[in-house]
Amino acid sequence: MGEVGFAGRVLSLCMGSALAYAAVEQATAPGQLSLDAMAGLYRAGKISARTRVYGVIGDPIGHSLSPLLHNTAFQARKFDAVFVPFLVRDLRDFLGAIRGFGVAGVSVTIPHKEAILKFLDGCDPLAERIGAVNTLVVRGGGRLYGYNTDYVGVLRSLEQRMRLAGSRVLLLGAGGAARAAAFALAQAGSIVCLCARRPERAKALARAAGGQVVERGALAHEFFDAIVNCTPIGMFPNGGSPLESAELNCRLVMDMVYRPLETELLRMARRKRIETISGVEMFLAQGFAQYEIWTGERAPESAMRRAVIAALK
Repeated sequence: MGEVGFAGRVLSLCMGSALAYAAVEQATAPGQLSLDAMAGLYRAGKISARTRVYGVIGDPIGHSLSPLLHNTAFQARKFDAVFVPFLVRDLRDFLGAIRGFGVAGVSVTIPHKEAILKFLDGCDPLAERIGAVNTLVVRGGGRLYGYNTDYVGVLRSLEQRMRLAGSRVLLLGAGGAARAAAFALAQAGSIVCLCARRPERAKALARAAGGQVVERGALAHEFFDAIVNCTPIGMFPNGGSPLESAELNCRLVMDMVYRPLETELLRMARRKRIETISGVEMFLAQGFAQYEIWTGERAPESAMRRAVIAALK
């Protein structure tokens, strides 16, 4: 029941259930899908025991546009698969249900990107080095193999707008997304600076990625080629900004938060005539890479981009 049961409402149809409930006009309880979502986004009338199951896990998860991104891709490629959101508070509990749900692959988001590592049977060397995973493949016997496509997302988003080699980039946060960004930028030749709410985590990441820590109090007097928000601050529906206007001393600001399309941080930067990159660019790039890992096919990038941008607008 509730939001935890959201995925099960759709997936019961893959397991032979004759019926699934959807609300025609107004949901009468949390976690109920609308008829439009059930029939359109999740193609409930077409899924069966042969349909491959993918999903996104996180807490919270209701804001995620990953189901729209990947279901759009499956439909564009006529790939018999469905992608559902799983509200996951206990990783061990969810992973114990993977075989029962028949899950073939998973997108991992906040707060599980680092914690998931200890449950894996294998890991891509890059993801292992980063210490965070955002993509799972379920292999034979239920074995879990991890990848990190956030790394690709950061590089694709930034390298189109600036020269990374020799640039000085400030990363806000020290969680899974920040770890991917730090290693990606260090590999590209950037000078990586870190500022986080928990200084000990920033110091540990700086040591691992060859970066340096900048105290919050020093930001108003520092200058960076780019500042990247790797925290969830600013995410719909809470809003807010991780920095004050006086702390935005840079040429470019990128926000990994993609919902809303323009966060308070990006609005603040725009008012100061600083170039901005929306989190949707990274979201799309990492999603394209996930699709290709799961299916072995090239992602229908144009269709995926159109669907996500339309939803955000």
